[in-house]
Amino acid sequence: MKQRTATQPDRDSDTSFKALSRALAHLSKPQEVAAFLQDLCTPAELEAMSDRWRVVPLLLKGVPYREIHELTQVSVTTIGRVARTLEYGAGGYATALRRQAARPSDSH
Repeated sequence: MKQRTATQPDRDSDTSFKALSRALAHLSKPQEVAAFLQDLCTPAELEAMSDRWRVVPLLLKGVPYREIHELTQVSVTTIGRVARTLEYGAGGYATALRRQAARPSDSH
């Protein structure tokens, strides 16, 4: 991750993050989001995000970390981080899952 110098205000990063969030919110089709993410992220970043998303439903079902690892090959450390985010994060996973469940045809 990029290191910011002490002279760069945190608000620049916050403004950029909000602009990125707005850009994603303006995309209405999964294909558009996929194209945007492929343009924005490296293959490794896409894999990391996909791995995190893949373990969310398994964690919510109560599947043990080791079993999730065996099923997905996602590291136990990553699984633990996702679990912590599910419990203490901003609620984004839960919102995405609720919306996906409400419109299952959009999940593909």
